Amino acid sequence: QVQLVESGGGLVQAGGSLRLSCAASGFLFSIRAMGWYRQAPGKQRELVASITTGGGGTTNYPDSVKGRFTISRDNAKKTVYLQMNNLKPEDTAVYYCNAVPSLTSWGQGAQVTVSS
Repeated sequence: QVQLVESGGGLVQAGGSLRLSCAASGFLFSIRAMGWYRQAPGKQRELVASITTGGGGTTNYPDSVKGRFTISRDNAKKTVYLQMNNLKPEDTAVYYCNAVPSLTSWGQGAQVTVSS
């Protein structure tokens, strides 16, 4: 049974930082590319960071977060992280982790709210 448990969200002022964590279980984590997705109210879910398998892990980001967000993974702990710096109000959303491409199961997500 796939389980994805996100944590670390919260309320932060613009320019602040947050670090999200996601504990995964129920699938072969080490062989899956992983990603962080977000969904703002009234908008579609979008992929904001991804990392391939392997120790190094190639990362990829859309222009909207490039240079501010950093994804990393710990295969031994089956955990993926998202360090978010210089947060902006437009980063406000519920953040989810999942494989890339995504599995059918999703976690509850972590609410990130950035005030101006």
